[in-house]
Amino acid sequence: MDAIVQSLVKAQNTAEELFAAVIDSGLIKPGVLESELSDGIHDLAKSRFGLRRHWHKRIVRSGPNAMLTYYAEPADRRITDDDLIYLDFGPVFEEWEADFGRSYVVGSDPVKHRLVADLWTHFQQGREYYRQHPDLTAGALYDYVVGLAKAAGWEFGAPTAGHLVGHFPHETEKGPPPRRFSIRPGNDQPINEPDVNGARRHWILEIHLIDRERQIGGFLEQLLTD
Repeated sequence: MDAIVQSLVKAQNTAEELFAAVIDSGLIKPGVLESELSDGIHDLAKSRFGLRRHWHKRIVRSGPNAMLTYYAEPADRRITDDDLIYLDFGPVFEEWEADFGRSYVVGSDPVKHRLVADLWTHFQQGREYYRQHPDLTAGALYDYVVGLAKAAGWEFGAPTAGHLVGHFPHETEKGPPPRRFSIRPGNDQPINEPDVNGARRHWILEIHLIDRERQIGGFLEQLLTD
């Protein structure tokens, strides 16, 4: 594992520890507003992990709000005793970006628990598909994970399924979508194409599953390359 990958994996592992700390802390509970949970996560990250910088906004979504994507600005919602919640962190640890999303079920609803389990299964299948297809394009990877969602009885809830990540700030491009550096339909950007300096690019894979009839959604993301 090269030094860059080691740094990215270390940042991701720290973000995963933060998520576990949030669960253990009891911050996620019925009656709490999404905004209050977000503030609690911020305070926990600062006090326990010394986190001072985020490269994107912190997202807490519950119930019907969890069907929405990153750029939506839903009304603040109070968590109930039978909710599916997702958290999306974008912390910077030692100048390396993490982008880490996980979902959590408050309650015992089997459909919600199945959705959360499928998030991880689909991520693993997407990562394996990436590993087995060195000439894979971003568009083809998007189509693949959308197909997994449909086969499992879910709807894929987002117009993209990931993006670049790296040393803060990571490589970006100007102008409106469609963008080469996002995993989206029709994007013929080869995933394994090196950057302008000949270095390997590193990607985040995002899985967003929703059930429109039940008004629920879940989200998982983490580093695709390893």
